[in-house]
Amino acid sequence: MPNITFSNSEYKDKTIYATAGSHIDTVLKLARENKIPIDFSCADGECGTCLIRVKHLNGKTAMGGPLTNKEIVILKQMKKITQKQIDEMAVTDLPTEWRLACQMIVRDEDLLVEF
Repeated sequence: MPNITFSNSEYKDKTIYATAGSHIDTVLKLARENKIPIDFSCADGECGTCLIRVKHLNGKTAMGGPLTNKEIVILKQMKKITQKQIDEMAVTDLPTEWRLACQMIVRDEDLLVEF
């Protein structure tokens, strides 16, 4: 089971234990279930309101499932990723630290989620 620590300068850090491998639990879903106040509007990857920064706590580099097409479009519009990074992610399968909480699926890895 992965530990996910949610961090925000306005709130006390909170660590939760997530079920790994469900392939349906997004960071936003886990946050809502645990009363963690990540902002969101559409919850469908189309607005960018739920932008988060993700860091791996075990020294690995893979973080969550691969970016969705919706994430790529929004993160590019928000200037959080470049076309060069998108091209590199297609080859390396290593996502960027910037994600959308409503799109990021949790894997079996300990993460720090800054919102």
